Amino acid sequence: MLYIKNGTVIDPVKDKVYKADLLIEEGRINRILTEEEKEAESFEVPENAQIIDARGLMAAPGLVDTHVHFRDPGFTHKEDILTGAEAAKKGGYTGIVLMANTKPSVDNEETLRYVLQKGKQTGIRIESCVNVTKAMQGKEIVDMEALSGEGAAGFTDDGIPLLDEALVREAMERARKLDKPISFHEENPERITNNGVNAGEASAFYGIGGSPREAETDLIERDVKLALETGAETVIQHISSREGVELVRRARAKGGHVHAEATPHHFTLTQEAVMEKGTLAKMNPPLREEADRLAIIQGLKDGTIDLIATDHAPHSKEEKEQDITRAPSGIIGLETALSLGIRELVNKGYLTYPALFRRMSTAPAELYHLPGGHLAEGEPADLVIFHPEETWIVEKFASKSSNSPFIGETMPGVVYYTVCNGKIVYRKEK
Repeated sequence: MLYIKNGTVIDPVKDKVYKADLLIEEGRINRILTEEEKEAESFEVPENAQIIDARGLMAAPGLVDTHVHFRDPGFTHKEDILTGAEAAKKGGYTGIVLMANTKPSVDNEETLRYVLQKGKQTGIRIESCVNVTKAMQGKEIVDMEALSGEGAAGFTDDGIPLLDEALVREAMERARKLDKPISFHEENPERITNNGVNAGEASAFYGIGGSPREAETDLIERDVKLALETGAETVIQHISSREGVELVRRARAKGGHVHAEATPHHFTLTQEAVMEKGTLAKMNPPLREEADRLAIIQGLKDGTIDLIATDHAPHSKEEKEQDITRAPSGIIGLETALSLGIRELVNKGYLTYPALFRRMSTAPAELYHLPGGHLAEGEPADLVIFHPEETWIVEKFASKSSNSPFIGETMPGVVYYTVCNGKIVYRKEK
């Protein structure tokens, strides 16, 4: 039993922020008590309760990230499920959906079972997508029905775009029948000379071709059209361009089951970061222009973009120290995401706290049919308890990797506790 007192509660569903205590029993929120309710009932804290004094802190639904790479199996020198989970807990995450581009890829029941079983050792909720196509070759669709029965959270070939329109249509239709989301990495390789760097000022800086915005919008345009035709719950991953945001906005206005992810790095940084920080700011799709960053923020503000996902992508120091064309794309993000959401979206007046948590917790959990995302009586006791104003310096990571462009920055938002299924799985070091 856990009793959290004197805190400020964020309810993203009812769009409320208020003072209350939380009584947690058997993995669920048993009571939410305001000061008035405690006085009216002459409420007394149960003697056997573990008490957290959350004075000055905020309690919200635990974060849920539906786009994460833990590199396990096959690339565990970068990250593994256990170390990745520690990074997630430190960042306030209680729910994680893994991508399937491992080695072997998650296109079969044996690998899926391995990932899910190892995830059960972590103390948080680890789920996994499976591939759309066998070995991510873009040619033959996996046995989506069998893998769904084994617990697949959704379908994606994230990391490699799917170019066969007929195949994409069939996969969407099968995903719709299974009531599972299907998500797409939208970068047409035919338009890209050197990926990870925006075609424009940044690519000119390095003397390379770069990745133009048309590489993204080509495939987004195709996939939102197919989403409207098939009715599939379709996710446009890590959106980076203002044109892409507008395509999603139009599709949603037509009633399409279209969702979009924004990463913290895409709503925080522009192509100047890759010119300043080199490969630590190289990612797919690349950081683009200020107008694109502001369009992503506007999309988050008006609900066009309903998911904030980190695309946590660990790489070793040696890999990232290669030159700009050889170093792999991607950055880690689980430990900095909440702070960036506070700094860039809440503190600058774009989102309220409930709106931030709708995009970082409620909407991801609901789309993937996961526990959590709600802070209400009877709901799973998955919580993050944090100080919104206290600052920390980005320097040490629980992740096995440290490939972040935010190293050295001072950020607001210190996670004090992460609670999953009613158990404290992370507490801030004193």
